[in-house]
This record gives sequence, structure tokens and C-alpha cells, in this order.
Amino acid sequence: MSTKILAESVRPNEVWAWAMYDFANSGYTTVVITAVFNAYFVAVVAQGKDWGTFAWSAALALSYFLIMVTAPAVGAYADAFGVKKKLLFITTVGCVAFTAALALVGKGDLYLAIMLVVISNYFYGSGENLIAAFLPELAQGDAMGKVSGWGWSIGFIGGLVSLGAALAYISWAQGEGQVVEQFVPITMLITAGLFALSSLPTFLILKERAVPQPHLVGRGVVAESLARLGNTLHHARRYHDLARFLLCLVFYQAGIQAVIALAAIYAEQAMHFGTQETIKLVLLVNITAAAGAFVFGHYQDRLGHVRAIGLTLLGWMLMIVIAYYADTPGKFWLAANIAGLCLGSSQSAGRALVGYLSPRARTAEFFGLWGLAVKLSSILGPLTYGLVSWISRGDHRLSMLITGSYFLAGLLLLKGVNAERGRHAALAED
Repeated sequence: MSTKILAESVRPNEVWAWAMYDFANSGYTTVVITAVFNAYFVAVVAQGKDWGTFAWSAALALSYFLIMVTAPAVGAYADAFGVKKKLLFITTVGCVAFTAALALVGKGDLYLAIMLVVISNYFYGSGENLIAAFLPELAQGDAMGKVSGWGWSIGFIGGLVSLGAALAYISWAQGEGQVVEQFVPITMLITAGLFALSSLPTFLILKERAVPQPHLVGRGVVAESLARLGNTLHHARRYHDLARFLLCLVFYQAGIQAVIALAAIYAEQAMHFGTQETIKLVLLVNITAAAGAFVFGHYQDRLGHVRAIGLTLLGWMLMIVIAYYADTPGKFWLAANIAGLCLGSSQSAGRALVGYLSPRARTAEFFGLWGLAVKLSSILGPLTYGLVSWISRGDHRLSMLITGSYFLAGLLLLKGVNAERGRHAALAED
């Protein structure tokens, strides 16, 4: 790992430890949000009712709304007091504990399921913002795409490990004659355990480099954090390109988050896939996503952040069209793997561009704004899909097509982002 890639005094094993958090938390989003529990929620918890998909989308939307409300202030607090790692530990324990608690959810336990999904996803999303805020401390400015790509690719491998473990258990359980209400809860315990174990290198090796900022006289912790956030928003005109990109990100991430949250539901409801076939599909998608993040991250810094993201958005739109017209499993598998390539590359590229446009002293704060934008998109995308599905009485193809319009809106907004101008504004702050 070249010293031209890493920031001063950063050791390669720290980057590995940082990336291992992506490995750890990807199990949660892959098994709970994308492949297993979401389909279980609609088919078993909601008992296959027409409103099941909307209820799942609404539960996620509530958790993302809570993150939106708190993320910028949490980021400002982390910067002001130099406690990103401590807050990350708290969010990790919370997500692990409430993921394990999902094992208690059975047929008809709607309110319990919603409560546990909201809380576990809140902790997951808050931790996602905090771990991302370490990126500008670890990588040189012109290598953030590469390092971010390493993290995302290792993260998708983590999703593969958790999903593979879940699939292995499900295959065994079905061989023993168990039904879905018996084996899906155990996969929640497996996912929680792997999350806890895989995150240990992050807390043992990764350093907290943030230096506590001079505190505001006469302000409490919450008041100071909010005051710092207000100062950032007040001076947002200095970061015009970052603000424009965050708006762009809200739209294109809405499409991505709909795909992530509803992929298994679409596969089962529109394509009539079974549980094992759906999990195998998501396993392959994670492989293509890992490859996309790694390869694309390698070229992103040379290609240019804005151009790189634009290419991925074109890929997403192609995927939506193929999925809409897919009338055979083979065509849907093609669409899903295009989604995987675009997922890895677009997620990595977006995180890297936010890091590239962020002043070093405010990384957690600006990644809190990034989290706010992503979580707003996580409300818009799945809710749009869920509402269209409900109104159209289960037309998942129409839901997917309409949700895909968010990628076009994101591409149009991306045209106004000038990465180099935004970088100069960030360096001027430093």
C-alpha cells in the first residue's frame, strides 16, 4: 500500500481495520434489509397483506427520519469533542443487540417487528455515518476513491459471508423439515454475532485522530453541537458544490435505497423466486458489487469523481429498464448483476466525493450531512415504491419503473457539480 495513497502517519493495518467495519456492518444490511428479513416481514409478519410492503417501507422511513434529525448534530458533537470512535462503539452495540432481538419476531408480531427494525436500523445508519468520517483522515485527497473502494469491496465480501452463513443454516433447517418461522429468526442471531466479531479489529486498531475543538463558552454539549451545525449551514454557500452534490445524492440514492430495501420482495413477488433462489441471487450480486467497488474505486480518482458517478447512474437506468421488461429468470439475473456493479461503484464514489469536498476539521459534521441526505433518500425511495405497490394493488414492475426516475433526476443535478472548485473551498477552510 503506497505512502502516496495513505495520509501521513497512517499505517496499512489501520486502513484494513477501518475497512473491516464495512465488512462487519454489511451483514446487517444484506441479511436484514435486503435479502431475508424484509421478505419474511411481508410474507410472515404481515401475513401477505397488500399493505405489507408499505408497512416495511414505512418502518425503514421512520428509522431514517430519526437518523436525519440526529445525524448532523451527532457529527458536530463527534468533531467538537473528538469522540467518533466512542460513538461508533455505542452504535455498534445498539445495532448488534437489536438485530439479535429480531429473533423474537414471529407470525403477526407486527408492532414488535417494526420497533426492532426501526431501532436496529437507526443504530446501523448512525454508525455508517461515523465510520465514513474516518476516510479523510486515512487517505490522501487524490486517493479517497481508491481507499473508499477498498472499504466497499471488503464490505460486500462481509455481506457474502453473513448471507452465506444464513443460507447454509436455512438449507440445513429446511432439510430438517423446519418452516420459515423457525429458521429465519436464527439467521438474525447469526447476523448479529458476525457483526460483533468482525467489528473488533476496528475498535482495537483504528486510531481516533480527531482533535477536540475549542469549545463555545457557556454552551452545553447538545447546544454546542447544534450551534456548530448551524454555523456550517449558515456558511453553506462556501461549499456550493458539496451542497449541490448532496441534493443530487438525495435523488439518486432514493433509487438505490429502494433497490436495496425491496430487492428480495421484488424477486419473490414479481419474479416468483423462492427464499433460497433469492438468497443465491443476492449472493451473486454481492460478488459483482465487491468487484465493482474495487475496480471502479481504482480508476475513479483518475477518471474524476463526477464523471465516475455519472457513469454509474447510466448503468442504474439500464438496470431498471431490463428489470421492468424481464420475463425470464435469466433476464432478471442480468439486471440484478448490473445493479451489483453499479451499487458497489456508486456507493464508493459518493462517499469518496463527500470526503474530497469536506474540510478536514469538520469531517464527521459533513458526513453527518451526507448521512442526512442518504437517509432522506432512504425515505423517498422505498416509500415511493411501497405507495405505488399499494395503490396499484401489487404491481411491483410499475413500482420499480417509477422509482427508477430518481436516477435520471440525480444525473441532471450532477451536471452542476464541479469537484475541483469544491475541493479548493474545502482546503481554504483548513
